[in-house]
Amino acid sequence: MQSSTIFFSGVVPPRLRVRSVFTPANPATERGSMASPSGGPKWAQKTITLPPQRRGCHLITPKILKEIGQDLSGFNCGLAHVFLQHTSASLTINENYDPDVQADTETFLNTIVPEGRSAPWRHTMEGPDDMPAHIKSSMFGCQLTIPITKGKLGMGTWQGIWLCEHRDAPTPRKVVVTLNGI
Repeated sequence: MQSSTIFFSGVVPPRLRVRSVFTPANPATERGSMASPSGGPKWAQKTITLPPQRRGCHLITPKILKEIGQDLSGFNCGLAHVFLQHTSASLTINENYDPDVQADTETFLNTIVPEGRSAPWRHTMEGPDDMPAHIKSSMFGCQLTIPITKGKLGMGTWQGIWLCEHRDAPTPRKVVVTLNGI
């Protein structure tokens, strides 16, 4: 094992040693391997086309689970990566119970990102709502990573996956879901 010392402003930080230990759930069958006894890590991927939604934030967890449920049930532990293939909509995880949260979030976004002909944006070729949609998309992002635990997405009780549609004209949106784990 190599070790190195870093000097910063003449001060030598204390040495930090990290030791990683893997304890198999069943030492008799796993022998220190992180791979599952059935053959190792698995991958699954599906592209889901979401129907056009009006402008605003929409809970899409049920649609995602319907599409990936069969594959998801085959994973005991892993990660789900959800990627939106668009630049004028976004994904986020937020409240899944009270729809007022979705409405309030849309109100907030419209308050902080100016829109219309008087807005300062130069990119207006696709309409006055396009550049604000790009900015809103960048604020929330186009991807999520969610833990998989025992065949289920490891979100909290009140968490759900939202598609935030930032354009006035509804458009179908494509989401690629990639599952990886054991």
